Amino acid sequence: MPRFESDHDARRLGEALAALRRARGLSQAEAGARVGITSQGWGLYEAGKRPGLFRPDVQRRLTAAVDSTPEALALNLAAAASDDPAASGVESRARAFVDVAPAETRRLQLSSDDLTPWAASGVTLEYAPGRWPRRDQGCVIDMADGRRLVRLYERAEGEMLVVRGGPGGLSAEERIPRADTRAVSAVVARLDQ
Repeated sequence: MPRFESDHDARRLGEALAALRRARGLSQAEAGARVGITSQGWGLYEAGKRPGLFRPDVQRRLTAAVDSTPEALALNLAAAASDDPAASGVESRARAFVDVAPAETRRLQLSSDDLTPWAASGVTLEYAPGRWPRRDQGCVIDMADGRRLVRLYERAEGEMLVVRGGPGGLSAEERIPRADTRAVSAVVARLDQ
């Protein structure tokens, strides 16, 4: 049976779905659980390896899981197609390819042992503003009141972020209203000095 969508089209549509999920702050497992599939099943849609993503009923079901619509998926796909070529990480100049500068990262040195044994006081964390953390990944949370928190990301539940590693240690969950946050950034490296 011939496929009417190319692998490239399926991959682009899956990437648009992934962008909607990340914008909502959900992991693949959380999004999949909302529609009764595993994180691996959701990941196959995002990777463009399940052609069912082109079906309107499947689009309605998956976009509803990330509190969105098929129309928003189409807009996201169109926006990605019209983006600057450099957004893909490589810029074409005739037949040569030139690396584009990596995303900006920032550093922060821990001054408490709230995250021990994951990271102790004196450890420098490198984090990427704008990159959403995965489960059990460190994150830097810029609060609306100007404070900066460093925690381990657990999950997002509606309008709440669930994290670990505050004054109660790694075993205690802390719920932070999203309205109280300005930005959440993933920790990409721990630098032991």
